[in-house]
Amino acid sequence: MVQLVTIDDVREAERTIRKFISPAPLIRSYALERKLSLHGNRRVWLKDYGWTPVGSFKLLGALNWMAKNSELIGDRPVVAHSSGNFASGISFAGKQYQKRVIVVMPESAPKIKFQLTKAFGAEIVTYDISRDHETGDRERMTRELTEEQQAVQASPYDDVNVIAGNGVGGLEIVAELRREERELSHFLCQVSGGGLMAGHAISIADGFPNAEIIGIEPEGASDFCQSLAAGQRTRVDKPHSICDGLLSYDVGRHNWPILQKLLSRAVAVPDNETRLAMKWLYDTHGLRSEPSGTISIAAALSGKVAFDGTGDIVIVVSGRNVDEDRFREWISIS
Repeated sequence: MVQLVTIDDVREAERTIRKFISPAPLIRSYALERKLSLHGNRRVWLKDYGWTPVGSFKLLGALNWMAKNSELIGDRPVVAHSSGNFASGISFAGKQYQKRVIVVMPESAPKIKFQLTKAFGAEIVTYDISRDHETGDRERMTRELTEEQQAVQASPYDDVNVIAGNGVGGLEIVAELRREERELSHFLCQVSGGGLMAGHAISIADGFPNAEIIGIEPEGASDFCQSLAAGQRTRVDKPHSICDGLLSYDVGRHNWPILQKLLSRAVAVPDNETRLAMKWLYDTHGLRSEPSGTISIAAALSGKVAFDGTGDIVIVVSGRNVDEDRFREWISIS
């Protein structure tokens, strides 16, 4: 049975998360305002989750999940699969609550994601993501580890407590804009499994009900675009993109009704546009962001979103965990 997450769930999650981390910064981008040729007194803001202890937003949902399940877990371990950022998030949360964590990760994940996950104490088991659409190793290994270890399994996105935790970032955005006495016309955020966007959409829609909420995903992993067009969850059997954090096969079943209700549309971005955005963000703001973290900026820079209206624009930079060699390779584009 699908349980819907409410704004009250998100507010409750905020009390838990504030025990461990401060709000991620909302940074005004004067350069992007000029680039988009905005009229009037409109502003562009970047919500930068690269400032969290694990370098991504995933810590929010992981902390709330761990808090809500701590009693159930008891002395048992926690098992989860992750492309890398939830791995470090649940590892950090496990350290705070003194829980053993085991994570199933792609062997090709960025080295920095392995390093962060190990730094907070989690154990890692790897699989070959290039063949997972044939073998189903990710789900099988996660299931078998859960059974063998008598563990509690955590979902990186398809869970009400993860969604509510992620929504705390949206509360931060609303609070900051209200302090600045601003209105919001557009909110751009990544969609993969949907946990980040679902949580944020709940908070943004509550704080600024007239804002347009737009999902962004890679062209090679456009299951959400296809789902919106079909009116039902649609699976992509072999997603592909440099955006390693946005390669879920489909949107989570707990996320789908929230996204379908609150999002006006979704935009698919080719990898070359994401690479150009990574270069622009680095050259202009000095921020070294991973592809998954930059794709929403790519949607804005490439003109795929028309910013009609009079309010401000918020764009999510969801994470910064990228290896130096790959980053240099990806931004060597003109």
